[in-house]
Amino acid sequence: MAPAAASGGSTLPSGFAVFTTFPDLLFIFEFVFGGLVWILIASSLVPIPLVQGWVMFVSVFCFVATTALLVLYIIGAHGGETSWVTLVFSYVVTLLYVVHAVFSLIRWKSS
Repeated sequence: MAPAAASGGSTLPSGFAVFTTFPDLLFIFEFVFGGLVWILIASSLVPIPLVQGWVMFVSVFCFVATTALLVLYIIGAHGGETSWVTLVFSYVVTLLYVVHAVFSLIRWKSS
């Protein structure tokens, strides 16, 4: 089998090799910090529960989706080829966090 650079395509690792490549190693940091955010949000008291509910939804969604993607990469469900799923996940997460930031700024400005 030819190397990925010579064949023009890129291959993704599967199994525990996921923990040795830089982009995939970021899943571990997302997993750890996502869990910490989830715990911090759940243990905080805020005067407006709706705001905390949205932040909790975003953090839980990101935590569960990151865990699912990490498991899919470890079991090799991607078939060794690059996938659009990670790109879509990144865009959705970014959109959720931007919406949260905008609404938080609006609430902060009105208070």
